[in-house]
Amino acid sequence: MTVAGKPNVGKSTLLNRIVGEKLSITSPKPQSTRDRVVGIRTTHDSQMVILDTPGLLNPRYPLQQAMRSTALRALEDADVIVYVSDATDGKPPSLVEAAGLDRTPQAPILTVLNKSDRLEPTKAAELTTNDVALVSALSGDGVAELMSRIEEHLPESPFLYPADEISTQPVRFFVAELVRETVLEQLHDEVPYSVAVQVEEYREERSPLYIRAVIYVERDSQKAIIIGSKGAQIRKIGESARAKIETFADSKVYLDLWVKVLANWRKNPGSLSRFGYQLSTGKRK
Repeated sequence: MTVAGKPNVGKSTLLNRIVGEKLSITSPKPQSTRDRVVGIRTTHDSQMVILDTPGLLNPRYPLQQAMRSTALRALEDADVIVYVSDATDGKPPSLVEAAGLDRTPQAPILTVLNKSDRLEPTKAAELTTNDVALVSALSGDGVAELMSRIEEHLPESPFLYPADEISTQPVRFFVAELVRETVLEQLHDEVPYSVAVQVEEYREERSPLYIRAVIYVERDSQKAIIIGSKGAQIRKIGESARAKIETFADSKVYLDLWVKVLANWRKNPGSLSRFGYQLSTGKRK
């Protein structure tokens, strides 16, 4: 199952709500999801493997091209597509229009209007139809009904993962994402969009758990902003990120943060590959 839609419509919040754990980072800033995030929800009679994807946008530089390619691959791989739009924007365009596709995906598409908690009752009634699910990923309203609809479309197969697994991705991935989320929360303007985070050391055998992570930026001026006066900003980022990681890993953590410059990494295919982003090698719509 693939969760898709424009940026900042609440796809990551919906994934977290369905799984019951915070896997995808969330931010009021658009384009916070850069890679696909895999969540797993298992009940006694069903198992959902949910892919949260980057927002569907018209790319302006190679990183955004890689993000769009990731989203389009997830649409192609999906058994079910949950197409999410912002309910406050009214009736959404079709997925084909919103994503700029040249054909309708093969998987069944469930259209979801999120952020119903922001609607007046009369407006919510206008938008409620048999073809559209109205939900609030933030409060949980309508999500149980949505999951029942999703289950109706899932193919029958043996469970692919143990019942206690909630993702297929390594802890390192989520650590890097939590550090990046903290930067998104604490900094503004262009700096958060120029940040990549890479975990270079992860030592589970040490107590507390030792993690060394590098925050990459594109310019020296951005590095100075992240470090802050006498290191105040990087300490603030580290304290907040460490608390999140300790909750996620259920362990005490020593977080060793560094800041480095990698010039124009968002536009450099080699740098993007280093961070795990894949540019499309052929025409894909």
